[in-house]
This record gives sequence, C-alpha cells and structure tokens, in this order.
Amino acid sequence: MSATFRPFEVHDVRFPTSRTLDGSDAMNRDPDYSAAYVVVRTSAGDAGYGFVFTIGRGNEVAVSALRGVERLVVGLDADEVFSDMGGFGRLLTHDSQLRWLGPEKGVVHMAIGAVVNAVWDLLARRRGLPLWKLLAGLSPRELAGLVDFRHISDVLSYDEAVDILTRASAGSDERERRLLAEGYPAYSTSAGWLGYPDDKVLALARGAVGAGFDHLKLKVGAGPEADERRLKLVRDLVGPGVHLSVDANQAWEVAEAIENVRHLAGAGLLWVEEPTSPDDIAGHLAIAKAVAPVRVASGEHVANRVVFKQMLSSGAIGVCQIDACRVAGVNENIAVLLLAAKFGVPVCPHAGGVGLCELVQHLSMFDYLAVSASVEGRWAEYVDHLHEHFVVPVRLERGRYRAPVEPGFGSELRASSVADYSFPGGRAWSELASAG
Repeated sequence: MSATFRPFEVHDVRFPTSRTLDGSDAMNRDPDYSAAYVVVRTSAGDAGYGFVFTIGRGNEVAVSALRGVERLVVGLDADEVFSDMGGFGRLLTHDSQLRWLGPEKGVVHMAIGAVVNAVWDLLARRRGLPLWKLLAGLSPRELAGLVDFRHISDVLSYDEAVDILTRASAGSDERERRLLAEGYPAYSTSAGWLGYPDDKVLALARGAVGAGFDHLKLKVGAGPEADERRLKLVRDLVGPGVHLSVDANQAWEVAEAIENVRHLAGAGLLWVEEPTSPDDIAGHLAIAKAVAPVRVASGEHVANRVVFKQMLSSGAIGVCQIDACRVAGVNENIAVLLLAAKFGVPVCPHAGGVGLCELVQHLSMFDYLAVSASVEGRWAEYVDHLHEHFVVPVRLERGRYRAPVEPGFGSELRASSVADYSFPGGRAWSELASAG
C-alpha cells in the first residue's frame, strides 16, 4: 500500500533580530526574522520541510494559512503526487476557495509555496539528491510540465519553454563540473543594513571584500544626504573594482526615486532595488528609463508569475530577483526563471531572511545548469545571519556558494532551534520577556 500524506506539523518560529538591527531597512526598521515552519510527513514515516518567511508580527497568520492548505494535502497518495508535481502545484493554486483570498497572492499563496517546497524537499530526500541536481536532471518536457502557463501563455508557451530548456541542456555536464569546483557567485548585504552605524558598515564591508565578495549592497532611504554620504564612504573604502548596488525597499515615490538614484549614481551603481512599490509596474518602467544605465531590480515582493511577466516583458526591471518563499514554491519560480530567460534578464535572487540563502542557492544553481546556462552578471544574495539553525547550512568560500551535496532542499531547521525560538513560549522568548 502506498504512503499517504499525514497532518502537518506547524510551528511559529521567530528570531529576535530586531535587538541588533540585523535586517533593518527603510521600511522595516525592527524586523524579527521569522518562519511559519511546516513539516509534511507521510504514513511511511519520512518528512519534508518548508516555511513562509516573515519578519515577526503576522507570523501567526502564516501559520493559520498553512492549516488552510493542509486539508488539500492530507490523505493524498505520495507516489501519485511525486509522479506529477506540476499537477500537485496546480491542485493547490487552483483551489477555488483559497484563490478567492488572492487570487495567487498574499499569505495563502506563500503558504502554498511552503507546502510545495516541503514536498519537493521530501522528494529530493527520497531520491538521495540535492534539489538543484534533482531538478537539473529532469528532461525539458518534464520541467515545462511543472509550470502553470495560465495567464502567461501570451508571452511564454509550453513549446517555447521546452525550446529554452532544450537549448540550455547543451553543455550542462561541463557546467555542473564547474559548479562543483567553483561554486555559484554571491553578493553580500550583511554590511549594509540601514540601522548599522557607519563604523560597523565599513568594518563589515572591509571584511566582505577580504572574504572574496566582489559585489556589496547597501540599504538606502535614510535621506538623500545620509545615503550619499554612506555610499561614498563605502566606495572610497572598497575602490572601483567592487560592484555596489543599493536597496530602497519601496521607500520612494517614482519622481523621488529618479532624483535620488541620479544623485547616488556617481558612486558607480550596478542596480537600485525596489525603488518604489513592487506593484507599480509603470513606475518601475519610468524609473528604469530615467536612471539607465543603473538597472532597476525587483522581485522579492512580486506576488506571482503574472506580475513578473509584465515586469520582464515591458523592460520595467533589468534584474529579476526571485524569492524562494514569496511565490508558490519551486514550480512557480521555474516559470519566472523561464520568463527571465526569454527576455534576457539576469536572475539575482533575494535571500535577505532566515533560511532564504539555504533555499535559493538551489534555484540559482538549477538556473545555471538548465535554464539560463550562465553566471554572467549574476549573483545570489547572501546574508550572514541564522545559518547555524539549519541542519544543512549554506557554505561559502571566496564569495561563492558551494553546491550542497546533501539530499533535499536545505529547509530543515534544527529541532533545538524550533524549540528554543517558538513564539511566544520558547526559551529564547521567555528569557527576553523575563529580562524586560
């Protein structure tokens, strides 16, 4: 008898990063990096792990959303799901009552993504492969079959996706050898949090360059003079050979963004990230035209493949930033990777949050092997926070992600960390409450 999916195990896990201002930016000044963490088990006793990333308050809403998705999964035959992962994703995203809450956006869509990711983690564990290698080993037709082409078929059809994947398959074995030997390029955000004092930013920037990073990103939005001053300090420190980008985290109006980026561009910017609302496609396009050759980057808050379709096809973004936990999991991220490949836009994933580095490295490596076939002008974001809480933490050497070889998606938290940081009763939170 085949195994079936059992009721979920769900935890509200929060880390008090606001105490040190790790993760602080213009719109999120006191984030507590958090995860609505889900364990998806089968009656055979094996499990996969996933999570919705949040920054604290509201994590309980994501926990409730996971419970809402649970009823669609419990009792399903695991082997049947594994044989049609595209159909499984569509089963969840096409549910008429859950769609009414979106459709395909917001906390329910993110909860679906966490469950889809957990089931991919489980499948990769069963196959004894890291997720990047499992995905890269699928045929072009199998990969295209994972994608929901509804509402994007006017710019990307199934046959076009197969063509993109087929072309990328040439040389994939050699690229895999290079990936295993050299790793995947990373850029660092750890030096640039907005709440850090200048001396800490400069010390961390110096350390990042010494560790091999050739691309740093700073948070902006403290005010034009403060932003320009800090950016100049870092540029003077690292010299002209290091790429610098900035991230406004949606703080600016369109005209304000254009004016501010023009002032900052003298420091030599590669991109400006989220210069305005992630829903404002017309605004992104206006900014992109006005600040070129500085590129506009966005994606961490883009709700779904349909919005990505518009941003990419219009030229509103010159850097596509997928997020492993924002859209409906692996399947929808493959759709976005294919859209980016069609329009020739490099993908530089967002990973500023607990566990996002662990997950998104797999998607970047898969993209290199099977979709874009390139690392030119591409970096996956890296932040040096909270990796010690994962069973398989990321490994970086000389500013590059080392390809994970352990089976799965890298999404499993240590049991001790789940216990200690469960909110509000975990040890870490109890101690903070006692300390006042």
